[in-house]
Amino acid sequence: MIDLFNYARRKTTVAHVGALNIGGENPVRIQSMTTTSTDDTEGSVAQAKRIIDAGGELVRLTTQGKREAENLKHINAKLRAAGYNTPLCADVHFNANVADVAALYAEKVRINPGNYVDPARTFKKLEYTDEEYAQELKKIEDRLVPFINICKENHTAVRIGVNHGSLSDRIRNRYGDTPEGIVASCMEFLHIFRKHNFHDVVISIKSSNTVVMVRSVRLLVSEMEKEGMNYPLHLGVTEAGEGEDGRIKSAVGIGALLADGIGDTIRVSLSEEPECEIPVAKYLAWYLRRHEKHILIPGEAYAGFDYLRPERRKTVAAGNIGGDNVPVVIATRHPKQAAVEVSSAELPSPDYIYVQGELPEKQEKKQRYILDYDAYMNLANSGCQSLENVYPIFPVTGMPFISAINKDVKFLVLKFGTPSEEFLACLKAHPEVVVICMTNHQNRLGDQRALAHQLMIAGVKNPLIFAQMYQHSTTDAPIQPANTPASLIVSPKEQFQLEAAADMGALMMDGLTDGLWLMNNGDLAQEDIEQTAFAILQAGRLRMVKTEYISCPGCGRTLYDLRTTIARIKEATKGMKGLKVGIMGCIVNGPGEMADADYGYVGAGPKKVSLYRKQVCIEHNIPEEEAVEHLLALIRADQAEKNK
Repeated sequence: MIDLFNYARRKTTVAHVGALNIGGENPVRIQSMTTTSTDDTEGSVAQAKRIIDAGGELVRLTTQGKREAENLKHINAKLRAAGYNTPLCADVHFNANVADVAALYAEKVRINPGNYVDPARTFKKLEYTDEEYAQELKKIEDRLVPFINICKENHTAVRIGVNHGSLSDRIRNRYGDTPEGIVASCMEFLHIFRKHNFHDVVISIKSSNTVVMVRSVRLLVSEMEKEGMNYPLHLGVTEAGEGEDGRIKSAVGIGALLADGIGDTIRVSLSEEPECEIPVAKYLAWYLRRHEKHILIPGEAYAGFDYLRPERRKTVAAGNIGGDNVPVVIATRHPKQAAVEVSSAELPSPDYIYVQGELPEKQEKKQRYILDYDAYMNLANSGCQSLENVYPIFPVTGMPFISAINKDVKFLVLKFGTPSEEFLACLKAHPEVVVICMTNHQNRLGDQRALAHQLMIAGVKNPLIFAQMYQHSTTDAPIQPANTPASLIVSPKEQFQLEAAADMGALMMDGLTDGLWLMNNGDLAQEDIEQTAFAILQAGRLRMVKTEYISCPGCGRTLYDLRTTIARIKEATKGMKGLKVGIMGCIVNGPGEMADADYGYVGAGPKKVSLYRKQVCIEHNIPEEEAVEHLLALIRADQAEKNK
């Protein structure tokens, strides 16, 4: 069982992948996937070298057919001849016969339970009797056994890779499109591998929805523990996108699990060149391993908290904070800069701006401000009339003055470890007080969780906002993991974004977050800090503030210009707040992963695209050069119909 407050790496068996060991006491391994055609030996070798030179410890290549699987022999040979011993992983979908071939030439083979034996998804309602269901499982076992024997003979490891977007109709109709279904799909295969005494297995459960991904992995770990299984885990958020949003989304999902000691190898899936994924993944793994050997946090878990199926903590709303309100964003600005608006038209202004001890000369009409309580009291006592949208914030030492101010929202800064008797009584007497949870602990997650659980145990329902302080400056030498090439060092801005997203991941998944306050003691642009806060909340599925793009990183199955297309779609739809657009290179995860998207743009063949509304295909095989305009026409038509 996970210790909610004190970091410990999950104990696992070791999977042997060529010369690479995954799990056990080994560090978190970093990997990526080529985007070249696996038929292209020279192109695949060149790209694999770039991944390895950047620090990748395993390279995955798509093998959609026997020809591609057989060409792994030549790719592998050329890499070894060039002095590269990094293992290769073959990525197999739909055709089990391909896996048999790939196991001869790759050190690891990834198979997807959703389409390895089961027929392609139709999204139709199919009923199975228990007997029919058992027959389907027997069919899977009969097909897996020859593959397992080939892997044994060739010392080939296996990754059982379940994707939320490619669950079979059989699983979806029995379990629904749920974490339980995802885990059931994985466990079916694990039972067969264990029955036939094959244990060089790594497991992955992925989704483009960070909540589904994190909950599914948590549930899988629990189910494996019940059955005495300790296989290592690969972590990743599928179709995370590109740029800052892709990095933040990946850090939220991967970070939420790494922070709890879960995860033995990771891939950050970005719609960019694959070597760009490596420094991001390395930084995440390095940052979260810094939680090790921290000072003990004597937290007590609330008995009503369900780690596997968490719900939002019940709170009483204070103004627009807590209750059923979406989480708020607080920003820190100097009084003379408090009125400066963020230049991005996509994002809203912060819900509250902390101006320390001085109000700005000009207050924006609808903007709410937070002021130090003593400055607030001085202004109120002097008869100041401009305090309507101004709210006091109190340190623990200022608690005696909370009753002296009549305001519907007040803020109190607390840390775990503060003597609780006084502040708990204060919070129970003042439901209008919003708790600002601060920490300077090495294990931020454990420390902030501990305060949240302390409040729940006490029956306190005041809203809770997590404040995170960082120190990143563009003038300082960037912090970096060892052996990172200079050309691939993560910038201070990226470091800030990755750290904040990773630190907030589990707190959001746990249902504890009523707001977020990011601060940085350095020269990062305030606009970037505020945009990061909104992006983190969106990545955690707590607050939609801009268009979301669920885009895959591309691979050898992608048959159109993915990156140019993403750029065109993003430019045309960027102002459509809350819209989710899926941009998929092929059909493998397309319709399934886009269950969370409003519209889908999916590669259907060479330079051909199909368009989806949710999971329903609206147009088939549109020429690539026309497809973006068709997508925009579909969106506009739907919006016009909605506005009638």
